[in-house]
Amino acid sequence: MRGNKFTVIGMGKYGKAIAHILSNRGAEVIAIDNREELIEAVQDEVALAVTMDATDRKALEAHNIQESDAVVVAIGSNFEALILCCFQLQELGVDRIIARANDERQKAILQKMGIEEILEPEKEIGIFISEQLINPNIVSFLQLPDDYEVAEIKPPSGIANRTVLDVALRSKYRLNLITIKRCFDEDKGGSIEVIQHILGVPSTDTIIRDSDTLIVFGTARDIKRFIEINN
Repeated sequence: MRGNKFTVIGMGKYGKAIAHILSNRGAEVIAIDNREELIEAVQDEVALAVTMDATDRKALEAHNIQESDAVVVAIGSNFEALILCCFQLQELGVDRIIARANDERQKAILQKMGIEEILEPEKEIGIFISEQLINPNIVSFLQLPDDYEVAEIKPPSGIANRTVLDVALRSKYRLNLITIKRCFDEDKGGSIEVIQHILGVPSTDTIIRDSDTLIVFGTARDIKRFIEINN
């Protein structure tokens, strides 16, 4: 199925986070890095984890990377390797390349190469910190075009212990509830650890706990309004 197969190159914190989110949303993800320990850390989370040199065209071709719907090049510490990797992907005819830039100079170079989709972690972090300062209920968020976001938020006090039906996110606030993260106590070899799990698609009678994390989709304005009204 088109639109559901992705390759993420570079398993530092940023690349690993992207691979993790894509996998959790049901995508088929290939994770690549030349450091075996980083690949071992993600091999249970993705469809395929490969230790290889992503600047090697034959290695990329051998794993059919050109068949990916998109390739995210998230190499952070070696810009020369990132450029060479992008070049090899272009040579292989990859339809969609998304590359990381750490500053304006790197961004300009990638644009000269014809890379149109560029990730800028430093800017994203700045926006995220600003958003958290304004709305402490927001745990994390993914910015989308046209002012839309997918946001993880702590339930405002006014909706705790109410059902999903009663809160009426869609009809009252124009927000879609994607899922809920909930904390569970788990026995880890004699010690109890608190682990978060996804509840799947919440039913209308699911009760929202104050310790939950809600994952919602909507405009930034509507998310802010929802938090303000119910706090």
